Amino acid sequence: MEPAAIDIRDLKKRFGRTQALDGLHLQVRRGSVHGFLGPNGAGKSTTIRILLGLVRPDAGAACLLGGDPWRDAVALHRRLAYVPGDVALWRTLTAGQCLDLLAATGPALDRARRAELLERFDLDPTRRAGDLSKGNRQKVALVAAFASDVDVLVLDEPTSGLDPLMEEVFQECVRERARDGATVLLSSHILGEVEALCDEVTIIRHGRDVTSGTLADLRRHTRTTVRATTRDAASGLAAIEGVADLSAGSASDRDGSPRTVGFTVPPADLAEALAVLQRAGLETLVATPPSLDELFLSAYASASDDGPDAAPDGATA
Repeated sequence: MEPAAIDIRDLKKRFGRTQALDGLHLQVRRGSVHGFLGPNGAGKSTTIRILLGLVRPDAGAACLLGGDPWRDAVALHRRLAYVPGDVALWRTLTAGQCLDLLAATGPALDRARRAELLERFDLDPTRRAGDLSKGNRQKVALVAAFASDVDVLVLDEPTSGLDPLMEEVFQECVRERARDGATVLLSSHILGEVEALCDEVTIIRHGRDVTSGTLADLRRHTRTTVRATTRDAASGLAAIEGVADLSAGSASDRDGSPRTVGFTVPPADLAEALAVLQRAGLETLVATPPSLDELFLSAYASASDDGPDAAPDGATA
């Protein structure tokens, strides 16, 4: 099996009395888009700073593209692109000059791809950086990242300040780079963005990984919401151990009218529940798996007693 692009094991880091990372594990497969989730203070930014070679861990191991992020920082920086959530640029330079400088000091930019991205992100390269809005500063960093011929993109709240149209362009670019073989680590508070893009997700709390896997894997441990109409009453549902939140009624008081039923059920009992609905004369069915928002909240609820409150904002920045 090919080694992971990012392989973090039992990573620990303390800032004074604050334990920012407390045994974090994170593996990101090469060529995948991996979501990295957690609230402010959970340890995401500290993890990213360690991967960028800006901070040394106190214990554990971090491996990026087979190298040590601290010892091999110079070589690794030519193979990765980073977009922070708040981009600072050289105020007296134009957007185009900023891109030139980033290309000269980091990974080289593909000139044709850069021109295409400037058009797609509707970014004027002649505008002075000091006059750019937050969203347009983000666009400069995104153009630089997506135009770079790199193996790994580390994106930390990359769409902060972008409008919905530019968010769509961003998602298209991530998918294109992933198809080209690049690995993407995406840290975002926009769960819909993560759900739309990511092959796998890792959720962290108090500097430790709470859960990790594909969305399909994570959904196997949660409940599906079912709404259906049947010709007859689905009386056998109450006897299924996993069925909960059961509600039933009819569309009207007339005999023969469709019966409505709603419930939640774990994946292990879904087939049995559907069989009951079929026997009752199933007419319509809507089955909704849990969203990433629900998976996130479920993971945090299950870990609510695992440790102290999250570190204060800034402790892991």
